[in-house]
Amino acid sequence: MHSSQFPAEPPSNGMVERDLTVGDVPGLRSPASGADRAPLMFDVIIAGCGPTGAMLAAELRLHDVRVLVLEKETEPKSSVRIVGLHIRSLELMAMRGLLERVLQHGRQRPAGGFFAAINKPVPKSLDSAHAYMVGIPQPVIERLLEEHAIELGAQVRRGCAVAGFEQDDEGVTVELADGQQLRSRYLVGCDGARSTVRKLLGVGFPGEPSRTDTLMGEMKVGVPQEEIAAKVTEISETHKRFWLRPFGEGAYSVVVPAAGVSDRAEPPTIEDFKQQLRTIAGTDFGVHSPRWLSRFGDATRLAERYRVGRVLLAGDAAHIHPPIGGQGLNLGVQDAFNLGWKLAAQIRGWAPEPLLDTYQAERHPVAEDVLDNTRAQMELLSTEPGPQAVRRLLTELMDLDEVNRHLIEKITAIGIRYDFGAGPDLLGRRLRDIDVKQGHLYGLLHHGRGLLLDRTERLTVGGWSDRVDYLADPTAVLDVPCVLLRPDGHVAWIGDDQQDLDDHLSRWFGRPAD
Repeated sequence: MHSSQFPAEPPSNGMVERDLTVGDVPGLRSPASGADRAPLMFDVIIAGCGPTGAMLAAELRLHDVRVLVLEKETEPKSSVRIVGLHIRSLELMAMRGLLERVLQHGRQRPAGGFFAAINKPVPKSLDSAHAYMVGIPQPVIERLLEEHAIELGAQVRRGCAVAGFEQDDEGVTVELADGQQLRSRYLVGCDGARSTVRKLLGVGFPGEPSRTDTLMGEMKVGVPQEEIAAKVTEISETHKRFWLRPFGEGAYSVVVPAAGVSDRAEPPTIEDFKQQLRTIAGTDFGVHSPRWLSRFGDATRLAERYRVGRVLLAGDAAHIHPPIGGQGLNLGVQDAFNLGWKLAAQIRGWAPEPLLDTYQAERHPVAEDVLDNTRAQMELLSTEPGPQAVRRLLTELMDLDEVNRHLIEKITAIGIRYDFGAGPDLLGRRLRDIDVKQGHLYGLLHHGRGLLLDRTERLTVGGWSDRVDYLADPTAVLDVPCVLLRPDGHVAWIGDDQQDLDDHLSRWFGRPAD
């Protein structure tokens, strides 16, 4: 474990931070005296260095926020499980200059066939410059994001587990498993489905427990691909939670029901896979040399709150659902992207009063939608006559481009529209990576600041220039005169009136600098 000595640091700026007080949140402790508390060492402590925690740390560091990431595991994961980065996550990587790194280690695939494993072609002309999926080993994407955070100045400490914490109206005192105490302004739980932070916070996690278990893994096979394809086509007519799909380098992704397999508390073995394959397909396809093996259930839960005072939740700590559609990692990374700039604004002292609470207001409904679509997909995998009839009907409907497009946009998160009030359809949506005179739009967002794209060349960001960049470009490929983008790429304003723009700059970026 890394050294336990963290020197106290001065505040990161001279601004006065306005935040919740003791009276605002039930259960928020009032410290007896300043002498009883450790000095503030960090602005934010993040529990968990998975993709969500690492991305959040990087987003905070773009704004010079002092960040410590605590990871209970002493070493990174060694399993080579492949995960998929969907369109919206790839866009976020492009916004921060990470996409080329990701593409060097991943494999591009068509952005189709996600919804309930119904194989339909990719809809025509998806509204993205990155309309594909990238399969990448989970340890690799976690390493890339952790390296990115460290390059930006985040501290990561492995072998450090959060055992408890107390918050007051000035900060959070975090106790580690070995008894050490650290102090920060905020604590964010990115510590997974069994989140210690969420449990200690007392936030409810309602939903449904797992009813159906499935085995999933990657392994090599001992029979020709043609034989596998023919058998899978035959079996998948009646067993939707069954497939063998080539995954590169001679390996196959294998999914089979876990019914009758040993205790769910024990990790599955290659013999468990062989047994289930023989039961369903009459052959085990000669599977051998597993890369990784796992079991997943269809438990579906959503945290009642994403924030209590100075403690917040993100990623699997806030929501869990079956992996059907491959949305979990993406949902967590997108949580971090939404939260990072808002929490940084709170710490830097310029956040408008309700800004930090928009994190839950925007992301909680997104998670609800993901939970609902995974519930629907799991039902469509059932072998019962009713769900199978619905599946056949949906399969027909997905031949309609607009239906297929709607489901793909839902799974890949490019259909999200936050509620910013009345306005054109583009308001509240993310803006695709359009061409601008300086190259590509996302190349201007690497520093995590807002951006005014002005096609009229008449507007200004004025006193917000320390938070919002300005680009005058009458040639930009846009159907509207001007757009104001938040640091997460969502359109916060559309128009051409300076006073109206100033009002929206104040709404999202606080008072202008003197």
